[in-house]
Amino acid sequence: MFGKTLNHIGQSVLDALLPPICPVTREIVDAPGALSATVWAGLEFIGDPVCAACGHPFDYAGFEGQLCGACEAKRPPIARTRSALVYNDISRALILALKHGGHTDGVARMASWMAMAGEPLLADQVLVVPVPLHLRRRIKRRFNQSALLGRALAKEYGLSFCPQLLDRARHTPTQAGRNARARHRNVAGAFRIAQKYRERLKGAHILLIDDVRTTGATLNACARPLLAAGCAQVDALTLARIVKPAEAIT
Repeated sequence: MFGKTLNHIGQSVLDALLPPICPVTREIVDAPGALSATVWAGLEFIGDPVCAACGHPFDYAGFEGQLCGACEAKRPPIARTRSALVYNDISRALILALKHGGHTDGVARMASWMAMAGEPLLADQVLVVPVPLHLRRRIKRRFNQSALLGRALAKEYGLSFCPQLLDRARHTPTQAGRNARARHRNVAGAFRIAQKYRERLKGAHILLIDDVRTTGATLNACARPLLAAGCAQVDALTLARIVKPAEAIT
């Protein structure tokens, strides 16, 4: 009891000297990891109806299991992808503050948004696997943001977390600025499965975790070796995703 009181006093003093701030607007907020009213107003949460496969939101209600045009033409290797937020100026700034600014206080909240968006994907036996960073990039960034989100999600819902199941076999240039075809080429064959996990994958249900889905190239590149190793199904859950006017994202 005495220790908790001291911790509370210490936190109060620290907050007075260095008050918590919103990672996007830099406004003073109530607690570490909290967001300003401006950020809350700018977040666009994704809800049904969405494409049953890639999770692209529809403007109107359709039928159960409805697919967008791109998934009708060619089903992706990932069975179901869901995302919590539309990738706009506000969510982009929030994600950049996490990835490059080291603002990790809000990870648990972000993971809870992801869980709400991907509730049907959170089966008891699912293995939560973050999209890996290459060692060079992880050393530079000091952490893998997808692993932080995946760990928080798995802890909250009692799921198995396997951060080392996938490895980034080669360092790839950034995907930023590349079109869909170039993105797919850039990450083709970039991921491999750690040998010690191969037997565990037979018939497994994998839930890939990433911060942003743009074209799906990175997630698909992760899914292919998993399916080849005998996984029964691979789903994906991201914090945000690009939403274009036409459902032409592949």
